[in-house]
Amino acid sequence: QVQLVESGGGSVQAGGSLRLSCAASGYTYSSYSMGWFRQARGKEYEGVAAIDIDGSTNYADSVKGRFTISQDKAKNTLYLQMNSLKFEDTAMYYCAAASPGRSLTAIQALGVEGYRYWGQGTRVTVSS
Repeated sequence: QVQLVESGGGSVQAGGSLRLSCAASGYTYSSYSMGWFRQARGKEYEGVAAIDIDGSTNYADSVKGRFTISQDKAKNTLYLQMNSLKFEDTAMYYCAAASPGRSLTAIQALGVEGYRYWGQGTRVTVSS
């Protein structure tokens, strides 16, 4: 059974940094496209960053140049390095995995419909 567990969230002042981790288990990690999403209170899910099976990445315009998605396949772990955090980055952050072997287009990569498995989320709070 696929399991995704996020960690690394917390409270930080604007301009600060956090690194989120997503530990994956129950499947062959390298066979999955992965993504990070967030949901602020009262808002819809927003695709933040994604990494495809071939290692290509996609980012939301709002985080380009500030966030970096990466992975350690040996550790079955996905990361999201978040720098220069802003108040508007405050949200619950989720990692997600697509169906096994599925490669996502750039548009699919940042859309919730492209993903089959989801973690429980980790909260990020940025104070201004």
